[in-house]
Amino acid sequence: MKKIRLAVAGVGNCASSLIQGIEYYKKVDKGDCIGLMHYEIGGYKPGDIDVVAAFDIDARKVGHDVSEALFAPPNCTKEIYPNVPKKGVIVSMGPVLDGVAPHMKNYPADKTFMTAQEEPCDVKRELEDSGADILINYMPVGSELATRFYAQAALDAGVAFINCMPVFIASDPAWAARFQERGVPIVGDDIKSQIGATIVHRTLAKLFKDRGCQIDRTYQLNTGGNTDFLNMLSHDRLKSKRISKTEAVQSVLDIPMQDDDIHIGPSDYVAWQKDNKICFLRLEGRIFGDIPINLELRLSVEDSPNSGGCSIDAIRVCKLALERKVGGPLLEISAYTMKHPPEQYSDEMARKLLEQFIQGEIYEREVTGPAHPQMIPVR
Repeated sequence: MKKIRLAVAGVGNCASSLIQGIEYYKKVDKGDCIGLMHYEIGGYKPGDIDVVAAFDIDARKVGHDVSEALFAPPNCTKEIYPNVPKKGVIVSMGPVLDGVAPHMKNYPADKTFMTAQEEPCDVKRELEDSGADILINYMPVGSELATRFYAQAALDAGVAFINCMPVFIASDPAWAARFQERGVPIVGDDIKSQIGATIVHRTLAKLFKDRGCQIDRTYQLNTGGNTDFLNMLSHDRLKSKRISKTEAVQSVLDIPMQDDDIHIGPSDYVAWQKDNKICFLRLEGRIFGDIPINLELRLSVEDSPNSGGCSIDAIRVCKLALERKVGGPLLEISAYTMKHPPEQYSDEMARKLLEQFIQGEIYEREVTGPAHPQMIPVR
């Protein structure tokens, strides 16, 4: 039976939801399968993913089997499958670099990180020795140095890289060229949720545009109580995150909005929310006869499982790319699952191109604009 050998950088809430979900869907038949965008991709089901290596910096996770580390503080997401079997995979100490914001030291241990007093492992060697096919990056927002470190380790080890964080790797031409030259697939940057603030905001903005409504102003405000939101109280770590989320919405508009008329980004940390994320959306515009229209929406969702459906597709498409010897940025799955992909497509176009990629259709792109590319079949 074919397997996908996965390495995980950052055993936080998102990794916990993903790995629990892998076990959960092993027990679910296709007919009863809720919450997956694809039950099978290229012959791979969710249960065909095996975690073979994991990296973290928290003393409650490092040195423990990954099945135990998933539930260690400060993880606080709802449990999907609490009886994850032992994996025989011990969480290794990664480099701290900028993975811990200084202000987080002022919070109780169950809310923040407890840095292990161990020497970092040789990540490249761990990737090679584990036989990992893919490394998925779940570093905290603002971990620019740490994300680049893991991207380089994946590149050096010849392991595909999925960048779930808003540090621009796949969407950076220099990094993209390095993965292309090495023949290593990369997906990124900044994972979307299945039904999250970004995809809902994009959909509503496109609805306004398609129905002839002029959008004058919009905001997206988000609150949550996990370590990600606590980490983001340091606003100097948010630059890339704000760019990523804002461009994801701006990309569906024919004419981008002025900076003063659009505000998108994390807003505050509310400890008791734990992994629940609450999003407040507002769009102000004008319809027929220049008459005002305002729309307000409140979305409440468990944050980390909401990204799992996208991650589990990105992993399996990455494996297909490895089998087909396709290197460099994977544009289709990046546009479908990431907020800041190398090329922004409309959600409908991204899904169409992804389905063609999964089916093995190869296309060349004719330059007619990123939202509506003209695709010419090669075979």
